Amino acid sequence: MAECIAGLEKLGAEFSRQPPISDPSGCAVQNPVTLSTLGNRIKLAPPALLDCPMALAAVSFMNDIAAPSAKRDLGSDLVAIGQASGYVCRPRHGTVKLSEHAYGNALDIANFGLADGRRVEVKDGVSEPEAKFLDAMRKAACGPFKTVLGPGSDADHALHFHFDLAPRRNGSTFCQ
Repeated sequence: MAECIAGLEKLGAEFSRQPPISDPSGCAVQNPVTLSTLGNRIKLAPPALLDCPMALAAVSFMNDIAAPSAKRDLGSDLVAIGQASGYVCRPRHGTVKLSEHAYGNALDIANFGLADGRRVEVKDGVSEPEAKFLDAMRKAACGPFKTVLGPGSDADHALHFHFDLAPRRNGSTFCQ
């Protein structure tokens, strides 16, 4: 946990540590933090409760990949991420198996806010430069995150990206 916290601090994230979460239904977050910025002044709205490794992966991805891509592809700095879900004690849709959200191990991204006032919604049918940016985000997320879902993968992910760190056999990824 100390190494993860140090990583968040080094990247300039704003966060607060939380006590471990354990629910009788099986939901649990071992090292929870409430993340409010992703470093480099990228606001996360609303703040998200995540397990520390997931928070660190999100901060690293937004700083190293999303922010430079927004500047290059959209001509404006990335200043905000609109999140749709962090920790939620619930099963996957239509199943009894717990979601990665139930472990603080997933983050749903609904939009990307830019310094020029634009908000790039995660959905099909956006303008060409925004579609290129969203496609680049989906492809780049596959690797740092073990599961990447978004518009076109299924109806549940039509309006957001789902990124998680679900452990998979042989370190593989599932990206759609």
